[in-house]
Amino acid sequence: MKVRAILFHQHGNPTEVAGVESGDLPGPQPHEALVRMAAAPINPADLNKIEGKYGLERPSLPRVAGGEGAGVVEAIGAEVRRVRIGDLVILPGTVGTWCEACLVDAAALVVVPPGIAPGHAAMLRVNPSTAFRMLRDMVLLQPGDWVVQNAANSAVGRAVIQLARTMGLRTLSLVRRVGLLEELRGLGGDAVLLDDEAWPAAARDIFGEAAPRLALNAVGGDSALRLANVLASGGTVVTFGAMGRQPLRIPNGLLIFRDIRWRGFWISQWFRAASPQALAAMWAEIFAHAQRGLLHAPVEAEYPLDACAEALAHAQKGGRAGKILFRFTP
Repeated sequence: MKVRAILFHQHGNPTEVAGVESGDLPGPQPHEALVRMAAAPINPADLNKIEGKYGLERPSLPRVAGGEGAGVVEAIGAEVRRVRIGDLVILPGTVGTWCEACLVDAAALVVVPPGIAPGHAAMLRVNPSTAFRMLRDMVLLQPGDWVVQNAANSAVGRAVIQLARTMGLRTLSLVRRVGLLEELRGLGGDAVLLDDEAWPAAARDIFGEAAPRLALNAVGGDSALRLANVLASGGTVVTFGAMGRQPLRIPNGLLIFRDIRWRGFWISQWFRAASPQALAAMWAEIFAHAQRGLLHAPVEAEYPLDACAEALAHAQKGGRAGKILFRFTP
């Protein structure tokens, strides 16, 4: 069958090096499923991969772009038992998702239960999973504990707010724009402040004697340092992004006298190492929250595959109010 996809043959500016191409897709091998794509977001990591600035190794080229999405199983190989034709599934991060259809090892697909729309499912693998694992795995937290985070209006930040509330945790969330303060409070943020030099003093009054032991950093530079400075002794800063494009600055005093720990987190690495039991347990919780209407990242615009250049340009703009999504039609 003929399908179209967004490919890049060299690294560079996504709007210049990525474009729509057509090709033939064979029928599925015995262990494969043919998935007709429904929706796929444009994540910062997708743009960085096209630029050649993401992860430890550059992918082999040419390559279908995109690393997250959902679609409907249209055909299966003779040995496939885990999925059925008509299932809505989430694709693994190893498959390029900006395409009309693709072949996937059926064992790597995650079947989405009823009650979750394709556009919602398409954005559950990366950001909500990142938030979930950081809240669960980095520090042993108890109900009532505080978690502090920057870039709180990002998809991960919003998921942190919603998941923390379900876990009985409290969040202090930092943003760069005044217009986001009430929005994130309405989402469930216990405290939302501007990420400037003044917020640590206000935060200490909010925390009282219950200083947080976990800080989630997606910015770097001075913003990350302010997070570290409000933590309790022995607290942990987890870095999972670098939106500010500034390196971490770690004063010796925070290490020596307050034993502040610094860790990194990458959801792709967690998925590679996770047992089937751990995967199943996490997906069960994430799907339960999604069915309740949580973990729904706002979408600013949707584009068809043919509007590749416009979609990529839009995704690179600052100050957006939500994700940019590719929508696919039969």
